[in-house]
Amino acid sequence: MEKYVSIVKIEDNLSVCLNISTEKLIAIGEKMNEMNEDAYMHGYNWEAFLNYYLAKHAPDVLEGMGSDPEAGMYVAYYTLSPETEARAEKLVQIITNLIENEEQLYQIVKNEGNQIDWDN
Repeated sequence: MEKYVSIVKIEDNLSVCLNISTEKLIAIGEKMNEMNEDAYMHGYNWEAFLNYYLAKHAPDVLEGMGSDPEAGMYVAYYTLSPETEARAEKLVQIITNLIENEEQLYQIVKNEGNQIDWDN
């Protein structure tokens, strides 16, 4: 399986890195964009989608989380602690579940896409 999400620990920082330039995520992003023209699914759109999804389904993961989206990557970061390690692991599980069950992504974009602030 193509690795598209990972956790990176550097000193006192913890990052969850989503590589959106993998074949799988490019294909998923193209389908999401077909459903909603505002969903280009570059790093900023993944940030918008995940912020929307997490606020609704796992608000605890957002606690203490910052993000740094780019064209080919989305990075969520925390200050390293046992609590944030647990949040980062949960975020990886959520992302993996969404990507491996991509119909969930498509249903959210189709049914709730107009509620997502794609241009955040």
